[in-house]
Amino acid sequence: MPTSAYLLAASSVLCWVMVLFAGVLRIRTWTKAGVVIGLGNRDTLPAAGMVAGRSERAARNMLENLLIFATLLLAAWMAKVPEEKLVLPAQLFFWARLAYFPTYVAGIVYLRTAFWAVGAVGTALIAWAVLAG
Repeated sequence: MPTSAYLLAASSVLCWVMVLFAGVLRIRTWTKAGVVIGLGNRDTLPAAGMVAGRSERAARNMLENLLIFATLLLAAWMAKVPEEKLVLPAQLFFWARLAYFPTYVAGIVYLRTAFWAVGAVGTALIAWAVLAG
């Protein structure tokens, strides 16, 4: 069974992949022009298409939620919350965020929100474990 630290690391890698994917879509790195933009200062980026825009918004949302998730896990570890109280919420966060990204990029609105909510529940459960002492 993965630990909360493992799930935090996996969530961080997922965030990194999401940010990279969004960048690749935005500048179209599979093209010569995209490679030039990618190797440059990105002073003039092309407009984000519909899918690239969704990907960027999903990645930004992951960054925002990962900050809260990681901070609460750190607080839980400092408060010596038992690992068994952290693993399930951390799993909820990770798996929900993993499902959230392709759902958001595909434009599946309500399902995307449901996945976001499951991840938020995982985060809230960690907060509860810390605050309930």
